[in-house]
Amino acid sequence: MDMQRDARRPKTEEELFAFLDGLGIKHTTKNHAPVFTVAESVALRDEIPGGHTKNLFLKDKKDNFFLLTVEENATVDLKTIHGVIGAASRVSFGKPEKLMEYLGVIPGSVTAFGVINDTGLNVKVIIDADLMAYDIINAHPLRNDATTSIGSKDLLRFIEATGHEPLVLKVTA
Repeated sequence: MDMQRDARRPKTEEELFAFLDGLGIKHTTKNHAPVFTVAESVALRDEIPGGHTKNLFLKDKKDNFFLLTVEENATVDLKTIHGVIGAASRVSFGKPEKLMEYLGVIPGSVTAFGVINDTGLNVKVIIDADLMAYDIINAHPLRNDATTSIGSKDLLRFIEATGHEPLVLKVTA
């Protein structure tokens, strides 16, 4: 077996949960039909309380990558967000190949939990300040047919444990 290839393999949901358990972070996960958009996931609101997330994988012209995690109904102005997050230029969406390489997920499954796969610390993590008003934050556990609920402060602790420094900024309109 090629160990190099295995080291690059994205973490599984089970590995994510074991990592959270190792940090003593309480989490619950609910399986559901795959959801690719915020609109599709709205049906789950009655079953899963807390703040639900929308995640944007962005890049600037110098190939700096950013993961923005915001409340699902929040509006992000892509024309001006670069000034808030410290990008070198206006931002655009990162390519699916980079999303898989850095966060280990496919479009439609982007999640703050993806930073567990960014061992090279290539992605700057930004959490919207408005989302942090929720005690519980809900995100995909590396796949879009489940939702994992975690305490908002525990989400920050998880991100820090991956070696990233989560920046809590007001990024929404």
